[in-house]
Amino acid sequence: MKTLRLTAAASAALLVLTGALTSCAPPEKDSGGAETESGVKAGEATSVADFGGKEGLVEAAKAEGELNVIALPPDWANYGAIIKAFGDEYGIKVNSAQPDAASQDEINAANQQKGKSTAPDVFDLGQSVALANTDMFAPYKVETFDDVSNNFKDPDGKWVNDYGGYMSIGYDSSKVPAITGVEDLLKPEFKGKVALNGDPTQAGAAFSGVMMVAISQGGTPDDIAPGVEFFRKLKEAGNFLPVDPTPATIESGQTPVVIDWDYLNVAQTKKLPSWKVAIPPNASVAGYYYQAINKDAPHPAAARLWQEFLYSDEGQNLYLQGGARPVRADSMVSKGTIDQAAFDLLPPVNGAATIVTVEQNQAATKYLEANWAKAVG
Repeated sequence: MKTLRLTAAASAALLVLTGALTSCAPPEKDSGGAETESGVKAGEATSVADFGGKEGLVEAAKAEGELNVIALPPDWANYGAIIKAFGDEYGIKVNSAQPDAASQDEINAANQQKGKSTAPDVFDLGQSVALANTDMFAPYKVETFDDVSNNFKDPDGKWVNDYGGYMSIGYDSSKVPAITGVEDLLKPEFKGKVALNGDPTQAGAAFSGVMMVAISQGGTPDDIAPGVEFFRKLKEAGNFLPVDPTPATIESGQTPVVIDWDYLNVAQTKKLPSWKVAIPPNASVAGYYYQAINKDAPHPAAARLWQEFLYSDEGQNLYLQGGARPVRADSMVSKGTIDQAAFDLLPPVNGAATIVTVEQNQAATKYLEANWAKAVG
């Protein structure tokens, strides 16, 4: 999903969009959609059975003809290829808005455009934002719902984790010394060079980055304070670079060190041979993103077909080919449907993985909201 950061360009785009809605609003859209074979509206369908099966869902989605996605940059978890594959397979036009937006921007857009034909149909969100907005999601269980562990889904299908990875440190080995751990980032050689992907109070990648640092400094998922303190020291030393990293800033050398998901950092190694990726051995923080349907989706059948595609073997392998770890990986390995070549390319991880629970995330988010700006402002 997206870069999960609010760039200046994204802010400007949001302002322009808001103005456009005021001056020339898109037409109102009945979010209920057409009636399905079972007699319920598409916007109330909870599985393909309500459409009389997959063929019925495809027919209803094609009748709508469009799908609105948001905050899905093409170089994030292979979304460029995923969007193209979906559009090619079903002949549905995919409208991709604000690709560089953060998770919170997705929710803001849905609220601002509610009832309009331009509102997002689906969301791809970081944990904090997703769990704070579950009342905006429509329950839906894809055909492969049972393949997903109970730990990675809402029991009613309001949200389901789709892909994930490990927090990592990417760096340009031609510009900075080799990085073996978080402590290296405080060295003088890293002055003005260390970037974090977004604001941790709004962006899932940044939140997990601070959590990774916290654990490396003796913190726990219940105590993110050491991570905030480390970034305060990083800012005080002049090493923290308040620039949201992008593939362009990495290639230009503007952000020579980036704390981000491993699949995003690994993707840069294909473009920049000197780009290296390290997953700190004492702080292996794993995390998944949350996929959900907007309960007020203007294209409710297309939104549900999109979910079916993402959780199919094809969709999950497309995530994998982008370096992300698909949520159905274990099931696909056992069934022999995983892209083994892509699976074998995933970066090695040493030590047990730390996964932040819902309760720990909520507590850490509150701490960040109260203390992050003071530490790095």
